[in-house]
Amino acid sequence: MQEQIVTQLRAIVGPEGILTDPAALLAYESDGLTLKRHRPELVLLPRDTSETAQCMRVLHEHGIPLVPRGAGTGLSGGATPVPNGVLVGTARMRDVLELNVEDRFARVQAGVVNVDLTRCCDDDGLFYAPDPSSQMACTIGGNVAENSGGPHCFKYGSTTRHILGLVIVTATGEVLHLDEPEVDPEGLDLVGLFVGSEGMFGVATEITVQLTPVPPVTETLLAIFKALDPCCDAVSDLIAARLEPSAIEILDKLTIQAVEASVFAAGYPQEAEAVLLLEVEGREAAVEDTVERMLPILEAHGLLEVRRARDAGERRKLWAGRKGAFGAMGRIAPDLYVADVVVPRTRLREIVRYATDVCTERNLKISNVFHAGDGNLHPNISYDRRDEDEVARVLEAGDLIMEACIEYGGSLSGEHGVGLEKQAMMSRLFTPDDLSVM
Repeated sequence: MQEQIVTQLRAIVGPEGILTDPAALLAYESDGLTLKRHRPELVLLPRDTSETAQCMRVLHEHGIPLVPRGAGTGLSGGATPVPNGVLVGTARMRDVLELNVEDRFARVQAGVVNVDLTRCCDDDGLFYAPDPSSQMACTIGGNVAENSGGPHCFKYGSTTRHILGLVIVTATGEVLHLDEPEVDPEGLDLVGLFVGSEGMFGVATEITVQLTPVPPVTETLLAIFKALDPCCDAVSDLIAARLEPSAIEILDKLTIQAVEASVFAAGYPQEAEAVLLLEVEGREAAVEDTVERMLPILEAHGLLEVRRARDAGERRKLWAGRKGAFGAMGRIAPDLYVADVVVPRTRLREIVRYATDVCTERNLKISNVFHAGDGNLHPNISYDRRDEDEVARVLEAGDLIMEACIEYGGSLSGEHGVGLEKQAMMSRLFTPDDLSVM
């Protein structure tokens, strides 16, 4: 890149807001999808909307492509740099600009970490509901780009249900203010259009989010099963019975063993073939009624035991194990391919078994930890990217699993997005006319 352009950008963001050293750029070669990598020409870390707009105007004037990036925890290659391109990151935009307890909303910069938003309003009895497993690191801006989900989105819905307004900067550097919540806004729902657009419409710099009251009672249960198949079937029957826990998560045996061997050890029984992590929230009477109605359904599917968290500490430990599961997979192999697919909940057993067979046939290690309540599967394939043959088998298995989900009436992504990972697969789900419009 021409030195005069670098100088111009440095003048906007300051010396701390631009990275050009090759060693520093290594950390930005990929997001969580490490199969696809490309080192950016440079990384820009603007501090606010104004600096972002100025940077993007300069890049546009010189025809330089850019890719926005939050914390880089995405798993579909959405933040992977493009050749001769620049990354525009939000890591320095970490201010909570407004916290309105009475009207239950907050206005934050895009780089605010998900869990920090809840921490800042915890004393007021409020929290931010969408809780990706990476919430200790992922940012609100990245969550908006991917329309991120999470375990408790079974009850509360994904990110888009909690976004009230946005300030965005377009590719040309124009600032659009969509940050004034109205009861019934006129015209196009541009906020809804932007959420989940994976950085293709611009960069969100300020976000107005809805906050939710902390429920008065929370009950967390760990249901232990002797096999994975009946565990999946139990989920289908819980949904059919119209029961509404706030979270329904499945972890299989290999996942349990990896978690228990890691710093995330949660006390999961390592002899179990599968566990179901359930949480029920609300008023005391309603919570107890839901739990009582769930137990017979679980018992009908070969339940071995149900454990209840005795206090907030045990609850946090159980959830730390679940949310740390992806990190714990490093105990199995140095790399992890995390598939993100959706099927009707009545097909859970079939697709889990199919994914296992596909990986077994290719001598690959597969584990399962997923948002069972949403039918959102995460078959995790552990591998070593230094082994080219194994990488080829991983990619083949991933494609076959995605194709099967489409055949079963499902979708390519539940929360991780299309990114670079699923672009070639889009034609299997959409017609040429659909893709042309997109």
